[in-house]
Amino acid sequence: MKIIVIGTGYVGLVSSIGLAELGHTVFGVDKDHHKINTLLKGQEPFYEPDLGRLLKKNLKSHRLFFTASLAEVINKAEMIFICVGTPPKKDGSADLTYVKQVAQDINKYAKTGKVVITKSTVPVGTGQMIEDILNQKNGRRFFAVSCPEFLREGKAIYDFFHPDRIVVGAVKESTGYKVMNLFAKIKTHKIVTARETAELIKYASNAFLATKISFINEIANLCERVGADVEEVAKGMGYDKRIGPAFLKAGIGYGGSCFPKDVRALRQLAGGSGYNFRLLKSVIEVNSRQRKLFIEKIKRVMGSLNQKTITVLGLAFKDNTDDIRESAAIDIVKILQKAGAKVKVYDPEAMVNAKCLLHKKTVFCESPYAALEGSQAMIIATEWPIFADLSWNRVRVLMKKPVIFDGKNIVDDKKVRKLGFKYYPVGR
Repeated sequence: MKIIVIGTGYVGLVSSIGLAELGHTVFGVDKDHHKINTLLKGQEPFYEPDLGRLLKKNLKSHRLFFTASLAEVINKAEMIFICVGTPPKKDGSADLTYVKQVAQDINKYAKTGKVVITKSTVPVGTGQMIEDILNQKNGRRFFAVSCPEFLREGKAIYDFFHPDRIVVGAVKESTGYKVMNLFAKIKTHKIVTARETAELIKYASNAFLATKISFINEIANLCERVGADVEEVAKGMGYDKRIGPAFLKAGIGYGGSCFPKDVRALRQLAGGSGYNFRLLKSVIEVNSRQRKLFIEKIKRVMGSLNQKTITVLGLAFKDNTDDIRESAAIDIVKILQKAGAKVKVYDPEAMVNAKCLLHKKTVFCESPYAALEGSQAMIIATEWPIFADLSWNRVRVLMKKPVIFDGKNIVDDKKVRKLGFKYYPVGR
C-alpha cells in the first residue's frame, strides 16, 4: 500500500518508519524544509532508541521517502495519515489549527477521494469536522478515520510493533477494516469501532494512567506522614490483577507531551459537553502540587536555598528521551533558581533542548560527576539508570555535603546511607 504521513514529529516519524518497515511505501510530508533535508540524509531529528537505524534501513530500501510538498505526492497514495500537533489552548482544550489546515490542503490537492486517518490526539468530533472539510467539493468521497497512537517515548519503536492493541474508528465498518489491514503483520488485540469511540479511547487511556500516578503520589505523601513505605504499598497493590503494577511509581509528578495536555483537553471536552469532570481537576492539582511538596522538603532539610549549590540530575520528563515538555525536572530547576540557588545540571540526552528553556546562569555539565563536584545537595529528577549506578564513593568525595533528594526512588537507600549520605526519597 502507498501511504502518506503528514507531519514528521514524534508520532509522524515513528509511524512513517514503522509502516515502511511493515512493507508499505511511505511518503513523509512536512513543511519544515530543514527537517526534510535532515531526514533525507538519514539523520534522526530527536532521540529515540532504534529510530535512526530503521530510518536509514528504510531509506536505503526505497520504501521510505520524504518531501516538503504534499501536492507532489498526494495523488500517489490511497491513504493519508494526519500526524500534526494539537497543542493546548490557554483554556486547556486542543488547538486543531494544524489539523484543519492539513484537511484543507488535502481537499485542495487531491484529485480523487481517499481514506484520511488521524493519528494525532484529537477531541471527539474531529473526524466529522475533517470529513466535512474534505467533502466540500462534488465528485470525490473522502472517509475520515481515527487510529490513535499509544506510543511511549523511549520505547516508541518497540510499541509500534508490539502494541497492547490497535484501535480503528470509522463510520463504515468496511473502511475501518481496510485501515486495520495495514497492520496485518502485527499480532495483537484489534478493535474496529465507531469513530467517536476511538477518539475518546486515547484520551480516556492517558487520563486513567495520569490518575494512577497522581493517586500513588497522594499515597506517597500519606506514607511520609504515617511511617509507611510507598514502594512496598505499590508492590502490594500491584500484585492485585485488577490494579496491576504499571504507573504505580511515586515521584515528582508526570510530564511530557501527552499526559498533561490530554488530561486538560479531556476535562475541557467534558466541560464543553455540559459535564464537570471533577476527578480530572484533582488529578491536575495533585500533579502540580507534587513538585512544590518536593521543593518544600528540600527547604526543610537545607533551610534557605539562597546561594546554595544544588545539582539536578535529569532534565527530560522521563528516561530514554530528550523530550523536556512539561518536565518536572525543568520546573524544579526554575523553582530552585527563583529561590536563589546555584544550579548545576546533567542529562545524557536532553541538554541541548533544556538550554533553550533554562536561565543562562544554569551550569550545564559534561557528566554527572562534574555536576556533583562541590554540590551541597543532589536531586534525581529523571529515572535514567546511570543515576542509580553512580560510583557513590566517588560522589561522596566530590560533593561538599552528601545529601540526596531522590525524586524517582531509584537509589539503593541502604548502600548510600551506609556510606554516610543523607537520603530523602519520596513516600518512604
